[in-house]
Amino acid sequence: MDREHRESMEEIHLRILRVTDDLRTIQRELNCAAMQAPTDPELMEALAEPPEMEVLQVLKATLDQMRHFLWFYMQVVTGDSEMCERLRQSVAEDAPLQILDAEQRFQSATDAIMLRYLADSKYRKPN
Repeated sequence: MDREHRESMEEIHLRILRVTDDLRTIQRELNCAAMQAPTDPELMEALAEPPEMEVLQVLKATLDQMRHFLWFYMQVVTGDSEMCERLRQSVAEDAPLQILDAEQRFQSATDAIMLRYLADSKYRKPN
């Protein structure tokens, strides 16, 4: 990995740490509000108002989308090499064209899934 990619990944790692910390803070604060709400009717009413619920729905949709993307990303990053290795092992040594064709089909399928995800994501909130 060259220096530019390493720096980019370091920035992403730092951002992930910040977002993770922010999400934990949000969870703690919402938990406190949820624990206080049953004993405070005004707080319960304020938390149930449309603007508050809409913000929570956007957060939930974003987290669901991220969870799905991370699952896909981890499958691509960790599964790709394993799948190709299995293809290499299962196909006879005298059939290099079959291996190459299978790897190309697998890569094409991966690319198609990623393109579909990116295309669909532009219609999702909050992107």
